[in-house]
Amino acid sequence: MWAYNETFYQIYPIGFCGAPTHNDGICVPRILKLKDWSSYLENLQIGSVLLNPIFESDNHGYDTRDFKKVDCRLGTNEDFQDVCDDLHKHHIKIVLDGVFNHVGRGFWAFQDVQEKKWDSPYKDWFYINFDGDSCYQDGFWYEGWEGHFELVKLNLQNPAVTDYLLDCVRFWIETFDIDGLRLDVAYSLDHNFMRRLRSFCEEQKPGFVLIGEVLFGDYNLIVNDEMLHSCTNYECYKGIYSSLNSMNLFEIAHSLNRQYGPEQWCIYRGKHLMSFVDNHDVTRIASILTTPAHLPLAYGILFGMPGIPCIYYGSEWGEEGIKTPDNDYALRPCFEAPKPNALTDFIHRLITLRQNSDALCNGGYRNISITNHQLVFERRTGQERILIAINASESDFTIHHGELLGTFTDLLKSWIFRLTAYSISKRFPDKIFKIKKIRVNIHTVLRYLHEFFIGINSFKLFSEFIFSFSVT
Repeated sequence: MWAYNETFYQIYPIGFCGAPTHNDGICVPRILKLKDWSSYLENLQIGSVLLNPIFESDNHGYDTRDFKKVDCRLGTNEDFQDVCDDLHKHHIKIVLDGVFNHVGRGFWAFQDVQEKKWDSPYKDWFYINFDGDSCYQDGFWYEGWEGHFELVKLNLQNPAVTDYLLDCVRFWIETFDIDGLRLDVAYSLDHNFMRRLRSFCEEQKPGFVLIGEVLFGDYNLIVNDEMLHSCTNYECYKGIYSSLNSMNLFEIAHSLNRQYGPEQWCIYRGKHLMSFVDNHDVTRIASILTTPAHLPLAYGILFGMPGIPCIYYGSEWGEEGIKTPDNDYALRPCFEAPKPNALTDFIHRLITLRQNSDALCNGGYRNISITNHQLVFERRTGQERILIAINASESDFTIHHGELLGTFTDLLKSWIFRLTAYSISKRFPDKIFKIKKIRVNIHTVLRYLHEFFIGINSFKLFSEFIFSFSVT
């Protein structure tokens, strides 16, 4: 699956494009703004954009009116076709937000029920009771998503509903040539619907990826060979910032080992969950971290751990945004243009390292050394071993461990060195590292090792690398 080896970039289009928060009915081609960012995203080496709702809705996009029409606040279907063509030309795939659990009150089929009541052919598309009334005085009660009655829950056990939704997916593939879907509130979706969606999409476009939004529970229930390829890893999202804020790296180390470790009881080995440090629903990582210097460390963990890393637009340069009780507008701003800085350059470096490493994309996970302020873990395949070292302390720290011996390449600093003891430090002192005074390009080192080991049949190609992150 192509998605396992790529970095995703999430954009909330209504906010990103500066569209009105409530649908004003005025058609403006704001979605074309994405074309102004395509070169930036390509240079950042983003493999796919994940676009939150783009279809006609009442307000925020998750209250859909029409699944086959781009929201007028963003433009027309033709405008979005233009955007998709441009992104594909820049080698960037497109994953859309599939909101299949519920629709808005302005959805055409629900409006037919409002008008015709019992006589509507669409009354069984929803969970409706004509013996009651809604908070909107519709003359009938209906189920809303988790008590939000502006979001009308769809009946996914009705074949007419699932047929309609699959026809919409076919339309998106044929019209926009999209490459996958994020399934909103996937934990609420009917499992049989997800099974049918998986087989349908694979028939329509082989390699079509399905990624579910899941907040809790056993991810194996929906991430499997019959349903979804991946889902959001909220457990480790919380573990990353919480470990750094509490200066207790045992928390994230425990979560990562519980999910991906070498023991038989570890629950998600071999799976590629979507990893993130923030998104359109939570406070941005730059705002939630209590120590700003920990921001690069959070991204170091993100790109070092198993999973599919996803960056939320603007966070790659440290944009702040705090979730409020009544709305998420502060999390979904409009930027006139990208604002890359040193953090962006650092993240770009991490994306590049991951792209060129099978161990980082697909390797196993193992904790090597853990303290409250330091963590060293291993990613490994049969041909490659990478150690990720995190130091959340302001002080240098020396780790003595039997596995931290040998000759390594520092992937961030392009150094080759031999370890007798490993120090996670800001200065990389020679007396600890015994660094050979050789400055070379990493790709040169990789090429040299490859040619050396391939040329000697008795040796197995095996390279060892390390990259470390410290407070500066």
